[in-house]
Amino acid sequence: MAIPRQLPNAITIVRILCAPVFLWMLLADGGQDGPLRWWAAILFIVAIATDGIDGYLARKYEIVTDLGKLLDPIADKALTGCAFVGLSILGELPWWVTIVVLVREVGITVHRLVVASDHVVAAAWMGKLKTVAQAVALSLALLPLWTIVGDWIHVVNTITMWIAVILTVASGIDYVVTEVRGARRGRQAAR
Repeated sequence: MAIPRQLPNAITIVRILCAPVFLWMLLADGGQDGPLRWWAAILFIVAIATDGIDGYLARKYEIVTDLGKLLDPIADKALTGCAFVGLSILGELPWWVTIVVLVREVGITVHRLVVASDHVVAAAWMGKLKTVAQAVALSLALLPLWTIVGDWIHVVNTITMWIAVILTVASGIDYVVTEVRGARRGRQAAR
């Protein structure tokens, strides 16, 4: 079965477009634990899950594109960035966590855009692991599960968020080290 060549990229673009809608839904009622909060969390979970779908389709049908390699991490960062900011606005996540994550994400995204004309930097395994950890931590933080299972879920949320933050910093360092080594090899090969 053939699929449209641009389907993976279209899924990625839809994920980008979901980010502001999700943020509006999260903040619209001041973060109350009502239906809008649940719907915001569900939209986030569905949208972040499409990250695996578009990549799977692109690889399976051999329609991986440079545009897809560039847009995919941007879509992830837009969605997770909105979640981090939204949770901080609501006072449910310390701003320092959001700032650390956003500095890493924006810095690497800007670097990817700067070097895009030279080469496209695809997400590395550690970056993918970071995205999964962020998706899990944010999903748990967004879902008002404390209304169902009790306040102990906040301990689980804190642990998963710490794992996500540690992997965010570690994958950022890994990215910088990999790019520096690649630049050195490039200069040596040019000599």
